[in-house]
Amino acid sequence: MKPIQLISPVDGRVYAERTPLTPAAAQAVVARARAAQKPWAARPLEERIALVKAGVARLNEMKDVIVEELAWQMGRPTRFGGEFGGVNARTDYMSDIAAETLAPKVVEDSDSFRRYLAREALGVVFIIAPWNYPYLTTINTLVPALIAGNTVVLKHASQTLLVGERLAEAFHAAGIPEDVFQNIVLDHATTESLIKAKSVDFINFTGSVAGGQAMERAAAGTFTPLGLELGGKDPGYVRADANLDAAVDTLMDGALFNAGQCCCGIERIYVHEQLYDAFVEKAVAWTNTLKLGNPFDADSTMGPMAHARFARVVRDQIAEAIAAGAKPLIDPAHFPADDGGAYLAPQVLVNVDHSMRVMTEESFGPVVGIMKVKDDAEAIALMNDSQYGLTASIWTEDYDTAAAIGAQIETGTVFMNRADYLDPALCWTGCKNTGRGNSLSYLGFHSVTRPKSYHLKKA
Repeated sequence: MKPIQLISPVDGRVYAERTPLTPAAAQAVVARARAAQKPWAARPLEERIALVKAGVARLNEMKDVIVEELAWQMGRPTRFGGEFGGVNARTDYMSDIAAETLAPKVVEDSDSFRRYLAREALGVVFIIAPWNYPYLTTINTLVPALIAGNTVVLKHASQTLLVGERLAEAFHAAGIPEDVFQNIVLDHATTESLIKAKSVDFINFTGSVAGGQAMERAAAGTFTPLGLELGGKDPGYVRADANLDAAVDTLMDGALFNAGQCCCGIERIYVHEQLYDAFVEKAVAWTNTLKLGNPFDADSTMGPMAHARFARVVRDQIAEAIAAGAKPLIDPAHFPADDGGAYLAPQVLVNVDHSMRVMTEESFGPVVGIMKVKDDAEAIALMNDSQYGLTASIWTEDYDTAAAIGAQIETGTVFMNRADYLDPALCWTGCKNTGRGNSLSYLGFHSVTRPKSYHLKKA
């Protein structure tokens, strides 16, 4: 098998290399996971919760090493300290609601009948995880899947090969059996062959629309359920009554943090005409405070994109937009670390419209287009003019207005005066080409379990 190489965006060298499993070896992994599942599910729920939380605690003990590895693997500056806040919060919340969510729902318990709905683990859960938030996106499914009594096979993105290894190391050290949680390295062909063979009972995939389509094709006819979180082109809408400074700070951070490589990052902003000029001026000033550089430098607030080919997509979108009449407001000379490769200067574009790819196709990089709108109706129409539907951010001082606008937006989550955030108590979901399925909240447990009805009658 051809080795899979992880090219570091920091300096372009091969940072890690792993040989993928053969199809036979991959099937053996799944067989061990299936054999281990029922004994794992038979353990008391409290024990499974305790072991999962202990695994996350062990992960926290590796923080210094993990933060350094993340910088080498996908370029995030070490000053941001990894993803532990979200990992811990999501683990704690899902652990706290597990007993109530997974408990049988009793319909009747009388001298004649006992009727109730139970939830049962699906079996073997296959997580195919992305590189941009490699720990958080894995935890979203890994924690509820294990707590609910499933076994898990994890295949991580080639750009973050070491993440799966660290997760397995931590969880095994905490006492979770090795066959209950296995990290593996696969190529695309073997991944698809596992799915086509109906080897697993649930597939969670986070990645591109094309990747999601490949998952669906592979699973066609197997009836294997899929959870798909795919592309996004998340909008922000700044109404006339918005807190301007707060809107600029949050939306620009949502657009440019992690070099714009966020699933729910802000990729397009619509501003009411009364605030437009002031918003743009402040957005440019905000962007120019960033420092693009080596992620190990203490003053770097933006590192390289995870791979030079990802940066190339963004550069192409920017160039096409400018050629079509868009105006760039950030001088690349202000960011001398831009090397034409993985290190890419942030950009703010105006005079944009929806004929440009930068406003309609996923950029997944440090660029945002800003458009002027005259009212809510125009903003709603533009926000909905997208093949994607993950989140939308509305800036207003009125709950009812935000809810009314949100009800008209085709999206999975509506934010008011917030962006680029996952609340573990709320369902993480999307619509249109963003995918299907749920994670987090009590519905996250429903994704990795199935309902089972009991209708018991005395003779």
